[in-house]
Amino acid sequence: MSRISARFAELKKQSRAGLITFITAGDPDRATSQAILDGLPAAGADLIELGIPFSDPMADGPVIELASQRALKNGATLAGTLEMVRAFRVNDSATPIILMGYYNPIYAFGPEKFCAAAAEAGVDGLIVVDLPPEEAKELGIPARANGIDVIYLTAPTTDDARLPTVLASASGFVYYVSIAGITGTASAQTASVAESLARIRRHTDLPLAVGFGIKTASQVAEIGKLADAAVVGSAIVQKLADHLDEEGRPRPGAAQSVLGFVKELRTAS
Repeated sequence: MSRISARFAELKKQSRAGLITFITAGDPDRATSQAILDGLPAAGADLIELGIPFSDPMADGPVIELASQRALKNGATLAGTLEMVRAFRVNDSATPIILMGYYNPIYAFGPEKFCAAAAEAGVDGLIVVDLPPEEAKELGIPARANGIDVIYLTAPTTDDARLPTVLASASGFVYYVSIAGITGTASAQTASVAESLARIRRHTDLPLAVGFGIKTASQVAEIGKLADAAVVGSAIVQKLADHLDEEGRPRPGAAQSVLGFVKELRTAS
């Protein structure tokens, strides 16, 4: 059983929804980012999405876009992201890590080489925002061969005719994008999320996670009544940004502030 499947099975036994947290690898610098990553499980993260810094994150709003810019400015790379996962695995062999990003860096790295390196580092899943399922074989085949789940996004605009295509090769869990737009902008609307999740469940037995637009502990609690997990990204990244100085350097206690916020979110899940 994969780490992702094992974690969702554990959550089901506990009769609670999971908390999935997102941070950008290398934001604002490697040391701070690693400290946050390493501290997330103890703070309450059940699964972790680690963003691969990219110069043109088209699905992301300004909060995560700025995080990518900070990380890239300080030398973050795809190889460095894998190094962070490898360092994390020294002390944590159970918490699932999903890399989230865009296909260009993976394509430049080489899909087969990347999947082998990601598996060796301890990566459990991939979310590649701009890679539709029809074009995903060159990544999906080596990912599956290396035991890595490929997680696909569904959205309010994904109708019943499209869902079977999106879900045909999905594994790990399904990520439902609760708003039509970029990350960190509008908030998820519970009624529409409930209707969409019910429709998706008619097509798959995979766990359903909801993200894009979940910012507060109360929203985590509401989504947790409907989904198998709630994903919080921009709010966590913004909490870190709030503790940077004018030069983008972390102020004392920046990592601890982020982890404290995650603890607040976790109490609601």
